Amino acid sequence: MLRRHLDTYETGADGRLFVTRVGKWGHTLPKSLSRPVPLSAVGRVMKNARAEAFTEDEQKSPLARRAYDLRHAAVSTWLAAGTPPPLVAKWAGHSVAVLLTVYAHAVDGQEEAARMRIEQALADDDEAA
Repeated sequence: MLRRHLDTYETGADGRLFVTRVGKWGHTLPKSLSRPVPLSAVGRVMKNARAEAFTEDEQKSPLARRAYDLRHAAVSTWLAAGTPPPLVAKWAGHSVAVLLTVYAHAVDGQEEAARMRIEQALADDDEAA
């Protein structure tokens, strides 16, 4: 289904795959593509994908058990990497307030890196003056 969707509609300008029930250039999607995919179908696909991609021990872990887990991991990784929260919020479709409420754990422990960036910015200002 994903390949068919990409072949037919490509991605949006922002890289998102499924953002509306209106397709490329504003054309209404056929009902077969505009209906939400049942959660049971998503669960079956995730289970099969995990079986193909992971070892038995990895399959016993919560890693990528649900599609949401992959999204959560991506957002957490972006924040932990120091990506500015307003940008991550935009990519994730959240407000900054919701993002920081749900993903506050991902920005913990970044104090030293933040201090280093501030010191570098101040040093750059001194050099420019």
